[in-house]
Amino acid sequence: MNVTGPNNTLIEACCGSFDDVKAVAAHGVRRVELNSSLFLGGLTPTVGSVALVHELIDIEIVSMIRPREGGFMYSDMEFQTMLRDITALSHAGADAFVFGVLNPDGTIDMKRNRTLIEQADGKPCVFHRAFDVVPDRRVALEQLVELGFVRVLTTGGCADVREAVDHISGLIRQAGSRITVLPGGVKPYFAADFVRQTQATELHVAQFTTHVDPSCDGNNVIHFGGALHPSETRVSRFDGDWLNGFGASS
Repeated sequence: MNVTGPNNTLIEACCGSFDDVKAVAAHGVRRVELNSSLFLGGLTPTVGSVALVHELIDIEIVSMIRPREGGFMYSDMEFQTMLRDITALSHAGADAFVFGVLNPDGTIDMKRNRTLIEQADGKPCVFHRAFDVVPDRRVALEQLVELGFVRVLTTGGCADVREAVDHISGLIRQAGSRITVLPGGVKPYFAADFVRQTQATELHVAQFTTHVDPSCDGNNVIHFGGALHPSETRVSRFDGDWLNGFGASS
């Protein structure tokens, strides 16, 4: 069984763990973006998580390459970390990589993105939602084509992808067959209208439920995160049943 969206759009699921991948694979998803720290927007997954998915689940793994939270302009050592992570995760079984490096003014860093693509040694590379903060997405799209990215993930520069329907439609027309524009943040209840309006052929989706980890209940004054103090007893897991709302499966 392969789950698909309206008009047989490919569904890619954003996952933060092996358990997330297991949940979406059980519902027929055939490609995942694997991360760690989804609360921070998604960081590089561990080698162990990629290796386990590769060994135990028949699914395409697109591995995030993002060494830290907070923007996309990296120090020399952060960039070296990204290069080494690509090599290590490729050996662990990653099929493709998703990353994005920007200049201080928010434009595409052509040199560093090209170097990362070369490091991937022929495996497909995807530009992530750093695309949503560039000053001119139409110009940036041409640069991504020039660099050789196969896809670009975007919500059209909006917090709610529904507000960017016209813009994403224009990007898809501009891209043609040269690069796939991959809209993110699409939900089942508006997916059919969104696909019809934009002519998107792939969708990047995510929906999580909360599970309880009681191991920290003994001392609730302790927090291991930052000033937001996220709960130490709540764990997010991908809600596989939510995928059923996209409809078609075969």
